[in-house]
Amino acid sequence: MANNLVIRALKANSKSFDLSSKKMTQVPKSVARLTHVLILYLNNNYLTTLPVELQTLQSLTELNLGNNSLEEIPSVLRYLNSLKKLYLFGNHITRLSPEVLEGLHHLTLLNLNHNRITVLPPEIKSLSNIETLSLLDNQLEELPVEIGFLKKMVEINLTNNKLARLPKQIYSLSQLDRLYLARNNLSELPEGVIGLMKLRVLDVAGNRLSMFPVDFQFLTLKELLCEGNPFVKSELMESVQAVEVLSLKELSARRILAEDKSRFGVVHKALSYHPGLSLLLADWGSCSLCLQPFLTTWLECVRFVNLRKDMKMRSSQTIPVRVQLCSYKCFNKSGHSYYGVASV
Repeated sequence: MANNLVIRALKANSKSFDLSSKKMTQVPKSVARLTHVLILYLNNNYLTTLPVELQTLQSLTELNLGNNSLEEIPSVLRYLNSLKKLYLFGNHITRLSPEVLEGLHHLTLLNLNHNRITVLPPEIKSLSNIETLSLLDNQLEELPVEIGFLKKMVEINLTNNKLARLPKQIYSLSQLDRLYLARNNLSELPEGVIGLMKLRVLDVAGNRLSMFPVDFQFLTLKELLCEGNPFVKSELMESVQAVEVLSLKELSARRILAEDKSRFGVVHKALSYHPGLSLLLADWGSCSLCLQPFLTTWLECVRFVNLRKDMKMRSSQTIPVRVQLCSYKCFNKSGHSYYGVASV
């Protein structure tokens, strides 16, 4: 039957070819003759691999292999240089072949939902044109830092995985519009969220978040889903500490960081000759009250942000956003709305 369909498609010069739901365990090699086809549907079958002959499909831009029995991405796909959309949902895939990923650099959409993937290899960075990446319902425990190379990314769906943390490089995705992270094991989001200035939809429901990262309120979100997290509560308690003793390292670092603000100063010029010191100072922060820099010693506080009032969203929900103050001296000043975080 499949061969007859191939003959008909050849005569009709069809741009799409549908072999979905044919109960196939193998793709007929005759499909390789359809060199003019742009879209190929092979979903809802019992395929475990693809014949190498399919590398002749150099015009193919969309391939649907969803709901089959694949345990890895077929190696022949690395030769399909025109492929832009690839659907692999509902298979038994446990790993992504680095060699295949390196051949899919024109891909704009990759759907790997409902598989058994535990790790994304560093070669994920080869998908330099990817705009939509979906790994809903897998077994991912972490993301590689190379995710930050996917500069054209618009949507990432990582719902229902086992992620305990996110790399801060995810905030390099300046075009990201939708980020779905529901039902993972996230206890925090990395600092630097302000890098996602085009983000409109964020779903972090069903995680373990106690608060959102610094400057979260400056995002221009349209939708935030965050139910099912153990957020900190607003309970007034007096501070039992008025001042702290900073280490010599911290005092020195704060002085250097303050002097380094002047791009024409002696300290800024001198740091270029001490790359080790520059690396040590790279993770500095800024006090939300006095705006002075600090390195490793700060007071963790929280500000309660109303989504409607502070972020111009429809919801009137109030969420906790992390704030960092440089000292108890700042914390004990009057006139601010920051709460210290305490165990009760």
